[in-house]
Amino acid sequence: MEVVILPDAAAGAGVVADAVAALLGRRPEAVLGLATGSSPVPVYDELVARYRAGAVSFAQARAFLLDEYVGLPAGHPQSYATYIDRVFTSRVDFGPGAVRSPDGTASDLAAAGVAYEAAIKAAGGVDLQLLGIGGDGHIGFNEPGSSLASRTRLKTLTGQTRADNARFFASLDDVPRHVITQGVGTILAARHLVLVAQGATKAAAVALAVEGPVTAMVPASALQLHPHVTVVLDEAAASRLSLASYYRETYANKPAWQGL
Repeated sequence: MEVVILPDAAAGAGVVADAVAALLGRRPEAVLGLATGSSPVPVYDELVARYRAGAVSFAQARAFLLDEYVGLPAGHPQSYATYIDRVFTSRVDFGPGAVRSPDGTASDLAAAGVAYEAAIKAAGGVDLQLLGIGGDGHIGFNEPGSSLASRTRLKTLTGQTRADNARFFASLDDVPRHVITQGVGTILAARHLVLVAQGATKAAAVALAVEGPVTAMVPASALQLHPHVTVVLDEAAASRLSLASYYRETYANKPAWQGL
């Protein structure tokens, strides 16, 4: 696991955008994994700016979302398919049908999870998966206690997660109780995992995920088991890391050719 500590979200977004652009330069047909939430937004804004400058294209790429609410109708403003379209995918040149999300409207949600796994496999797997992290250490919607071998499936949201997301809805009662989410095992199958986090409210979860034991109580700690993980943090999110000085030293002395 490589931990990259940078001054602010904009600097982190630039580094992650470099990795995405380099991947698409090598493999224009690459498969991206897209996370929702606020943490990846600076990355998406940076990629949009580079697309508009002619520096990167998504025309041959495909993408899969991490998760989707259950029960929200297609086109609902707070569905994650609508959200990612609004903040990123409609602002660049993905082709028609190139971006997929789990089907939260399916009558058979278990079958929908299996179908989503099959679609990812048929696409050749995810080359680079963007991730955020919840304050309790969740990734995707894999709440504490989730199996570290789990695959795409139905999950029930905790009261805290629903409360955290209530700001996007008219009231807490409007926040769905269920989601379809890629499992921890699904996420770990991607070839490169890039987790981004900003702010002091994420510092405790980041420290547990990066330096704590691997445990289902902190689902993001499973990233320690993956051979190619990059964790990109601002100073506040890195503030509780015991080895922060070491991470800064290793990144400062990293060979330029190595990239992320």
